[in-house]
Amino acid sequence: MSWRRLWAIVLKELRQLRRDRITLAMVVGIPVIQLVLFGYAINTNLRGLDAGIVDQANTAGSRALVMDMLATGVVAPVAEADTPDRLMALIRRGRISIGIVIPPDFERRRIDGRQVAQILVDGSDTAVQSAAVQLMQTPIDSAVPDTRAPLASTPPEGRIGVVSFYNPQRRSALNIVPGLIGVILTMTMVLFTAIAIVRERERGNMELLIATPLTRSELMVGKVLPYVAIGLVQTSVILALGVWLFRVPVQGSLLDVYLASGLLILANLALGLLISTRAQSQFQAMQMTFFVFLPSILLSGFMFPFAGMPKVAQWLAEVLPLTHFLRLIRGVMLRGAGLWEMWIDVVALAAFVLLAMAVAIARFRKRLD
Repeated sequence: MSWRRLWAIVLKELRQLRRDRITLAMVVGIPVIQLVLFGYAINTNLRGLDAGIVDQANTAGSRALVMDMLATGVVAPVAEADTPDRLMALIRRGRISIGIVIPPDFERRRIDGRQVAQILVDGSDTAVQSAAVQLMQTPIDSAVPDTRAPLASTPPEGRIGVVSFYNPQRRSALNIVPGLIGVILTMTMVLFTAIAIVRERERGNMELLIATPLTRSELMVGKVLPYVAIGLVQTSVILALGVWLFRVPVQGSLLDVYLASGLLILANLALGLLISTRAQSQFQAMQMTFFVFLPSILLSGFMFPFAGMPKVAQWLAEVLPLTHFLRLIRGVMLRGAGLWEMWIDVVALAAFVLLAMAVAIARFRKRLD
């Protein structure tokens, strides 16, 4: 072995890496992203869950109890309602995760030692169920003592009930399988289209396409459409296996499931095309796809609770298509909600499709350089 020739190869590889800015960014960026996400953005200790409140008693004692629950930091009030049915509608639409119900006869129940409040929980997320248990420990009589009640604070056990909807058995499969539709579609659709344009260049097909009267829009849209069908096939396979193997229900409309999946497919395909206009090789396209996939799976709420993330991480997650799709698919499949009830996430996905596709078409040039 010649050490001189070996050292020449080492120098060659180092120089090539220095010229390959995407690979260099991966070398530094992947450890930084993982460290920041796992150390800062990922938090399994949920705080500030969106909550709705129905205080039908509206007494000093009931208001004190609500304030004590809010003081725990587990919930944050974002909506008020006048009946428990209104709270259930908000939970079904995904507007809130927890509902607090104080009955009209709160004071009589407090004196008699009966249940004084109910916590309604969106059980489609098992992490929310665990966080709601902390609210059961809220003291009942310590905030506003009553002369007819015992001087010591009444033990909270049994005084505050927790009712879990949509997943009372706390089966993790009910939360994971719908999310897997989005994760698999994100991984495959972005990767397929990320290498689409690059593959044409590497195989020499771009020269033939340049000679045709195809416009940029026709070429890009034509690249996308076949993968839409592939994505819908993948959705069908995951749904069938989820229902058959894991008994995951589809509470809402099956049409809404496919419409939501179609929006995510289009969003991922547009994102993949955008990547393909920047990558110079199929290897670079795969690297950039991984660069997008890692934050998507960690910040979207699939692996870790969305409510446990700091605000900055939540703002970043709102840019990712997978975040909005998870809200839609879990709302339709587990809570029986319609897409029109979650129109904000539908509009967000549609806007992402239009913006990413427009930027990809604008960046694409029908030439070899």
